[in-house]
Amino acid sequence: MSKKIDRTGIIYLASRSPRRVELLKQIGVSCETLPADIDETPYINEPAESYVRRLARQKAEACLFSLNLAQRLHPVLAADTTVVLAGLVLGKPEHDDDARRMLSALSGSQHQVHTAVALAFNGDIEVVLSTTIVEMMALSEAQINAYIATGEHHDKAGSYGIQGAAGAWIKRIEGSYSGVMGLPLYETANLLSAHGISL
Repeated sequence: MSKKIDRTGIIYLASRSPRRVELLKQIGVSCETLPADIDETPYINEPAESYVRRLARQKAEACLFSLNLAQRLHPVLAADTTVVLAGLVLGKPEHDDDARRMLSALSGSQHQVHTAVALAFNGDIEVVLSTTIVEMMALSEAQINAYIATGEHHDKAGSYGIQGAAGAWIKRIEGSYSGVMGLPLYETANLLSAHGISL
């Protein structure tokens, strides 16, 4: 039997992303952030879907491991997002030139954004996946350089954030807008509800 908590209960979010905190607030969920630092190196020939599922699970496990026994009674939520272009995973940029490379590759193309959400609760971890197709307009070198100068690309999969200035580049999406931001709200709400966690 799932343990039900109300909105005053604690949910730990294994993330330092302010976007994920705000998205949870949007559906009435407050959380305490407890970032999980894990090795995000992909395995050799690891499919992108498996990669994000694994990282979301490992983040939840790492967060859970850092809690004491009393704290482990509360849910732990974790998520991971990656951008995939023609089968290649585009993670967070290592530096500005890496960001230029990614944005040049994404320019004028369709790509996928995978976000996996993991919930650790009652001794179990469940992971769900959201996949969104994103079509980006063709970008000039000047547009890419101007965007990089804003610093908005830092710590973002694929080197862009749809909720920021780069949103003007997105011609079409098929799937979850909040998933592209980093936390698919429909899937997250259903996951919490399925485990008796009230919203």
